[in-house]
Amino acid sequence: AQKKYTIVIDAGHGGKDPGNLGNGYKEKNIALKVALSVGNELKKNKDIKVLYTRDKDVFIDLWKRGAIANEAKADLFVSIHCDSHTSNAYGAGTFVLGLRGNRKNLEIAKRENASILLEDNYKDRYKGFDPNSAESMIGLSLLQEENLDKSLSIASLIQNNFAFKLKRNDRKVKQDNFQVLRETIMPSVLVELGFLTNKNEGKYLNSNKGQDQMATAIADAVENYISNLKINTVVDNVVEGNVPNGIEFKVQIASGKNKLATKSYNFKGLLNVERIKVGSFYKYYYGKTSDFKEAKIAEGEANRKGFKTAFIVAFKDGKNIPVGEALKLQ
Repeated sequence: AQKKYTIVIDAGHGGKDPGNLGNGYKEKNIALKVALSVGNELKKNKDIKVLYTRDKDVFIDLWKRGAIANEAKADLFVSIHCDSHTSNAYGAGTFVLGLRGNRKNLEIAKRENASILLEDNYKDRYKGFDPNSAESMIGLSLLQEENLDKSLSIASLIQNNFAFKLKRNDRKVKQDNFQVLRETIMPSVLVELGFLTNKNEGKYLNSNKGQDQMATAIADAVENYISNLKINTVVDNVVEGNVPNGIEFKVQIASGKNKLATKSYNFKGLLNVERIKVGSFYKYYYGKTSDFKEAKIAEGEANRKGFKTAFIVAFKDGKNIPVGEALKLQ
């Protein structure tokens, strides 16, 4: 939880590639200004390290953008673009890698892993790990699923900020086969800020106000995402079976008769949601921990995501008990 999280911000296009030129605006310039603004905001957070694929008007190959993030062992990759259309379409959207792209992405992950074989003393360092083994393939496949889940989580946080905080037309979170996302081996999203071909939206995105607002929305989402990761890192470090006095705290965020997949996109970006069936109802919990202070942090996080009625519950050896009694036992 004390680690530094590396975020790679990718301004689309650049140099000889202007991107789309709707209404005479240049996508490459707007994307760069927003990317730099996002980075400047994130740099204020001591837990975040920011890298750019470009910080000026230069052309960077698509494969190189992904390579920059991979080599940095980044925790998140955010690519920023502006959209265009022959109609008067408008609104902001966020994309994650589609299933077709995931197959290519898996090959890149395999290739990145294979570089282990080129390292000196790799057998000692990695204790005989073989990147070509069936076990490592299964591990990489599971990592792809985890990355997709986390990509959907950050995408939903960004999109919610666009739609609800800035009141932009919501074009939703979608999956697509973008090359720049295929080249990365960590959670990744591509943001379409809006349509330069729409007169009003193009004017907004070309303005300092519009760029600042969109950048703040993205940066705020990234910080929430990192906060989520930190909470769940603490939770994951509680070893099952080694809970002090058998006491655990959780935050109940929802209950009902509907059985929902415990994916982050069903819970406004919250990760590691737990579902337990009680009679004919399903209860959904977040932030399992043996530390009441951590439970309070998780409760606050759930509140900020919109779960205003979330509350802390306590368990001893898996049995629900009053929170006051749990605190006394501890």
